[in-house]
Amino acid sequence: MSAQNLTSKERAYLRSLANTEDAIFQFGKDGLSDNFIKQIDDALNARELIKISILENAGVTAKELAAQICEKADCQSVQIIGRKIVFYRQAKDKDKRKIKF
Repeated sequence: MSAQNLTSKERAYLRSLANTEDAIFQFGKDGLSDNFIKQIDDALNARELIKISILENAGVTAKELAAQICEKADCQSVQIIGRKIVFYRQAKDKDKRKIKF
């Protein structure tokens, strides 16, 4: 299953898991750098499900940022609430998958 084909049930399950998670990155006025994408990519490889928050001075909407990150990091936006975005990408190695559907 690729991360691009989440069912509504899978998406709801991921949202429930994300409720207890804290944002591990903050996006601000520095923009979407290659380093920021690499950090997100590494975090997705390690955790599969991450949450980021967008600072007020970011100059971009959550929806716009989510689309840009999904394109560059090959992940799925699970949920956007206010200035918080939850991303998911299934681990490529089956032994490293933490989230089971």
